Amino acid sequence: MEGREEMQGAVGLRCTWDIPPPAGTQAKWVRLNVGGTVFLTTRQTLCREQKSFLCRLCQGEELQSDRDETGAYLIDRDPTYFGPILNFLRHGKLVLDKDMAEEGILEEAEFYNIGPLIRIIKDRMEEKDYTVTQVPPKHVYRVLQCQEEELTQMVSTMSDGWRFEQLVNIGSSYNYGNEDQTEFLCVVSKELYNSPNGLSSEPSHKAK
Repeated sequence: MEGREEMQGAVGLRCTWDIPPPAGTQAKWVRLNVGGTVFLTTRQTLCREQKSFLCRLCQGEELQSDRDETGAYLIDRDPTYFGPILNFLRHGKLVLDKDMAEEGILEEAEFYNIGPLIRIIKDRMEEKDYTVTQVPPKHVYRVLQCQEEELTQMVSTMSDGWRFEQLVNIGSSYNYGNEDQTEFLCVVSKELYNSPNGLSSEPSHKAK
């Protein structure tokens, strides 16, 4: 079943259902035991998306779902993420608590086969990924002190995005064995991009 999607500002995304629920599903209550939490809703709500697992379940199709002692259908899924899915079927709007991961909702929506909700979440995730890629990278600089004989090895072994920027002779020298050793300051840099959760990735320990 297709649904129309529209933006609802900060409160989430809404899907208006084009096709009414099947006849004979009005005002018939259904109990669902999802991961130990009981939800009470109607067949009308569960059949908003007619191809979904929930619609097939309450229509009596053979889906091998047991019932608990109260007659509620037993579903071995996370009840935390089931609440937003059930509310989406009730009023066509996706609203998430700040601690809820969209990936978790997507996984449950795919399990229950709720097509309009799957498309909404994927669109939101793609929009966030696009926004992250538009943020300019941050430049991190490090200053490493080394001896003259260590320069070639240090520069050649730099990896994980670190780049040589500048070499400064600090002018100090000392005798090491029978040879004079000069010390340098080596400036290296790296670009850090924001991750999807808004935090910059940590630089690798290889250039410490």
